[in-house]
Amino acid sequence: MAGLSEIEWTDATWNPIAGCTMISPGCTNCYAMRMAARLQAIGHPAYSDVTRKSGNRAVWTGKINVNDKAIAVPLKWRTPKKVFVNSMSDLFQDNVPLELVIKVWDVMAAAHWHIFQILTKRPDNMLKVVKEANLPTLPNVWLGTSVESGKFNSRVSLLRRVPAAVRFVSFEPLIGRVGKINLTGIHWAIVGGESGPGARPMEADWVEDLRIQCRKQAVAFFFKQWGGTNKKAAGRKYRGRTWDNFPKPSVVPLSAAE
Repeated sequence: MAGLSEIEWTDATWNPIAGCTMISPGCTNCYAMRMAARLQAIGHPAYSDVTRKSGNRAVWTGKINVNDKAIAVPLKWRTPKKVFVNSMSDLFQDNVPLELVIKVWDVMAAAHWHIFQILTKRPDNMLKVVKEANLPTLPNVWLGTSVESGKFNSRVSLLRRVPAAVRFVSFEPLIGRVGKINLTGIHWAIVGGESGPGARPMEADWVEDLRIQCRKQAVAFFFKQWGGTNKKAAGRKYRGRTWDNFPKPSVVPLSAAE
């Protein structure tokens, strides 16, 4: 699973690992869990045994598969892209070998013409791994965490402690009001509703609360979607327009030709 993406805030996805574990309510209707189950069913080797049936749905088993064939894929893409790292997993979950994280970092450093976007629900692990492995702060790597409601605002405080050229927060799936939040040291916020079967609704005032806080704290605001069982029908306009703001890194990655 690597290639062009329909995710609005990235250009491509890169999945050197497959498999994950559920950690909080935002994981309940995870799109990656459903997709992994389909790939497992058709015999995709990278997704072998990563999900199991629980009632009428698939859930993660906790097994992690390393896809060695995918490790060097970004080096083959010569046109600069924004690359979502592990859209089908979480690089900083407990079972991921430290050696693999280091390999991923080495590829991102070598493929300096891309921007890599890493998102985790485990910023505590991210902080620990980055420090223990002494991973360099790469100008083309954006590090982020997911916050689905105010109950998980502490993830932002942890992310703030991680050295990064750009830090971002994905408020998706937004399933509850976040409330007042300190966005100091955060450069970008993505807001979106849950989509697919069993999608929980997102309230407009939750979105507006975040938009206002982003404006006051000078954080780029990106509205991804309303979500719902038919996300295309619901669309991604908010207040009559689209909001596709991106952060402005202090260092622009070199082009592939340089």
